[in-house]
Amino acid sequence: MDRRFQPGDAITLRELWRGRVFEARPMIVVQDDPDQTTLFLPGGVRCGVPVGEDGSSLRLPDRPWRLEVRPRGDQPILSFAWPDTPYSVLLWTAEDRRRVWYVNLEDPVERTPIGFDTVDHALDVVIQLDRSSWRWKDEEELAEAVRDGLFSEAEAVDFYVWGERAIDRVLAGEPPFDRDWEDWRPDPGWPVPELGDGWDADPGE
Repeated sequence: MDRRFQPGDAITLRELWRGRVFEARPMIVVQDDPDQTTLFLPGGVRCGVPVGEDGSSLRLPDRPWRLEVRPRGDQPILSFAWPDTPYSVLLWTAEDRRRVWYVNLEDPVERTPIGFDTVDHALDVVIQLDRSSWRWKDEEELAEAVRDGLFSEAEAVDFYVWGERAIDRVLAGEPPFDRDWEDWRPDPGWPVPELGDGWDADPGE
């Protein structure tokens, strides 16, 4: 699918697991060019999240789940993704309320009629906004996913390789990290995004 979205379009970014929707977030397109896609996730929007049979939230697709629509936290997120690149980089607010670069290891995003699909790889990286330090995040979660057979050990090694490449990209100040994004603000005329029609339909349905 080659259709490009326009700035201000509301789309749905979905995380899949083995052909099923595991999570869905309504977002706004900031940029959708052949070499980069930039998306904005406002705070407080209603997302599709996975819950177990008892209604508890799930971190990993390690047991049966269903989807519920729930409001997310109030912190906005700006995300950058690139073709054939198995990670995205987010401008994120950490638990201490400081802004950080957050590398999310994942399958390269694929276009759909309502937005984009990907598969999360569990492993993440947190990089200080001034690039003074960085750390791996959710290593235990990835190790658990490997033990549970969700990923192979070889895949986990590959995730670390791509994480290091993402770290190098940010630390080197390669575009778009060659400018200050901390003061970026969304267009006030953009809509509050909602989950697109059919957001919970598994691919192929």
